[in-house]
Amino acid sequence: MSGIPAENTTNTTIDTQISEPQEAQSTSGIQECVQESMETYFSNLDGQGTNELYKMVISEVEQPLLRVVLKHTRGNQTRAAEILGINRGTLRKKLKMYDLG
Repeated sequence: MSGIPAENTTNTTIDTQISEPQEAQSTSGIQECVQESMETYFSNLDGQGTNELYKMVISEVEQPLLRVVLKHTRGNQTRAAEILGINRGTLRKKLKMYDLG
């Protein structure tokens, strides 16, 4: 039928293309991984207490994050800082803190 305007077809195509951003899909996977890891961590504590959990988790996540981003940028710290959304000085401080630089 020729009763459907061309612009409706275009809108349908655009809606389909932007319905599920790739970034949202990978963020969900990261969240699931962290949740499962934390549940396992608490399960393995077997009633024992824990301290400084936030610091430990950030350290455990931040180190591989920095390694992978630097690998992705082939060691370009300026580009890595841009990808991470932090300034280059902060990146250098973190690299030194984790002995990655």
